[in-house]
Amino acid sequence: MRSLIPVAMTLALSVGLSGCQSAYYAAWEKVGVEKREILVDRVEDARDSQQEAEEQFTSALEEFSALLQFDGGELEEAYEALNDKYEASKKAADDVTNRIDKIESVAEALFDEWETELEQYSNASLKRTSQQKLSETRLKYNKMVRAMRRVESSMQPVLSTLQDNVLFLKHNLNASAIGALQGELGTIEKDVKSLLKDMQTAISQSNAFIADMAG
Repeated sequence: MRSLIPVAMTLALSVGLSGCQSAYYAAWEKVGVEKREILVDRVEDARDSQQEAEEQFTSALEEFSALLQFDGGELEEAYEALNDKYEASKKAADDVTNRIDKIESVAEALFDEWETELEQYSNASLKRTSQQKLSETRLKYNKMVRAMRRVESSMQPVLSTLQDNVLFLKHNLNASAIGALQGELGTIEKDVKSLLKDMQTAISQSNAFIADMAG
């Protein structure tokens, strides 16, 4: 679908991203892009955003670990480096949430349309096959979104801990402050490890869903 975006964007934007969703999807359909394709594209975007978040949170952990090894130099620079990592991680987390919300929006529209069109069948066998496919797709979709939302939840403890430490350092830029934070490393490492595990699960679920929709 990505290659179709430049062609369809003008028409899609003509109804406004914040306008009626049905009109928005109808605009895409006029240029040959169905809800199914939009869903797959948004799942790919969410998967990519999780991979970006994985890198940002890992980098933030490394920065925090390095800070605790601080041995002379400009402590304010060390604080600013950690704060930058925190802000980048927060931005990545917000992007993940935004991507998941967009997935749910188009999925709801797709499944509603699919359900409605089942009543248009005159062939009972084809209707049963389509109904079964709809049920299977919904199950796989729900499993994938649950995994994504778990990632979303797992990011919050890490962000909260990072924020606490960043705020503490902001007002305590001295060597004793570093010592006070030593006990925080284990907590962050545990939370990041759990987060990365959830991310890998969600990314695998996304890839499986994409393959299923393409196949």
